[in-house]
Amino acid sequence: MNPADYQANTPYARLGTLAADAPADLRTAFIRRTYVHLMAAVYGLVALEFLYFQTLPLDNWVPNLFSQRWGWLVLFGGYVLISKIAEHWAMTDASVGKQYAGLFTYVFAFSVILCPLLWIANLYATPIGGHTYSPILVAAGATLAVFGVLTATVFLTGKDFSFLGPILGIASLLAMGAIGLSFFGLLNLGTGFCMLMVVFAAGAILYDTSNVLHRYRTEQHVAAALALFASVGLLFWYILQIVISMSNRR
Repeated sequence: MNPADYQANTPYARLGTLAADAPADLRTAFIRRTYVHLMAAVYGLVALEFLYFQTLPLDNWVPNLFSQRWGWLVLFGGYVLISKIAEHWAMTDASVGKQYAGLFTYVFAFSVILCPLLWIANLYATPIGGHTYSPILVAAGATLAVFGVLTATVFLTGKDFSFLGPILGIASLLAMGAIGLSFFGLLNLGTGFCMLMVVFAAGAILYDTSNVLHRYRTEQHVAAALALFASVGLLFWYILQIVISMSNRR
């Protein structure tokens, strides 16, 4: 994530009608399109992961990936670079096709970096109430619950959470620095860091949902969906790591 994405003075209102200033029917249509695209992106992610697990030799690839520090670093660096390009495409005014290309590219990039974590999660079972469940299902349910509560908070209160922009910007710099140090073995990121990142992701969801109501133009539903997908993906990523840490190896 780019810290510039979390500045209060974002370039959403360059030209066109802000959703906040649009007639009620146009504003409602924009919000509906945004969340339909978000749902489509999530379903697309699930379909890609299913495809990977059905067709790729992950039992060979993933252990080799984690046995080489530089392999994971290259994968993470590639994801950051591609995701920034995808976000730029989604925010463009050039063409609708390029905006959709940005959304698809981001979903694809996230699916690639998420796949190894899902493979690890499949090695564990989460005990709850005398039964065991897949950590993936537990994390997905928790992510959906947190996202639902945060979304309802924004829509029911109508509050503008743009003040979180600078805070999230600074926090993202610190988080990226910590992740960078961990790659070189200079810092051990444990469950505490994951919990802090869950809080960060929750703040990002509040910020992005608020932007849907107050900052985006009515034709920017693809960009809005991508921003929400990125924040939800981040939330799921760190909740899943916490669930794995609480689970038993199969």
